[in-house]
Amino acid sequence: MRRVTALLLTAFCVLPLSTQAAHATGYRYWSFWDRTGTTWTYATQGPATAVPSDGDVQGFRFAVSEDSSDATKPRGGASFAKICADTPSRDGDKRVALVIDFGTQADAPSGETPPALRTQCATVPEDATTAEALASVAKPLRYDTNALLCAIAGYPEQGCGEQVASGEKGKGKKETAAKKQHKDSGPSVGLLAGAAVVAALGGAAVWQARRRRSAQP
Repeated sequence: MRRVTALLLTAFCVLPLSTQAAHATGYRYWSFWDRTGTTWTYATQGPATAVPSDGDVQGFRFAVSEDSSDATKPRGGASFAKICADTPSRDGDKRVALVIDFGTQADAPSGETPPALRTQCATVPEDATTAEALASVAKPLRYDTNALLCAIAGYPEQGCGEQVASGEKGKGKKETAAKKQHKDSGPSVGLLAGAAVVAALGGAAVWQARRRRSAQP
């Protein structure tokens, strides 16, 4: 009986661990960053409520990330002096340097190509939010019903913070039909784990039946 119990425990322990691995996900979205000196820091508030000061540098990066600790930072240099060099200051306004990194093809939605990274110097009223600064230089912006920023300068055309299997992060999207068919037709980790449970139950039943027969006079 102890042998049966051990088999069942082994099988059922494999199942939740395998299922968890199979369902790990990330999210495809625009992350928002503040820059101090040469360091990017994940913003502690959204662009709709953040109010930058004159001379600030802020960035946006489109990528697949699991959470803020896994988020991908904007690339390239980000000097306010360089980005706003040709934009003179004006009384009553402020200048905000923006880095807009549309990401790589690996993180792009299927059928879309990310535009090249660009920098913009936004001149806006002193009380303007980052969202207002962004709108002044990178229209059209797209938001969902929960005010989540979905697209900058029209990219991406569709989708908004959708879940993406973690295994897709860093992979190119241009799979051939043959590769996709092979991937979709293979057994999932969860299915293999389920088969292990069935095999364990079947093996336990056979072992018990043999034990009963051997015990009979």
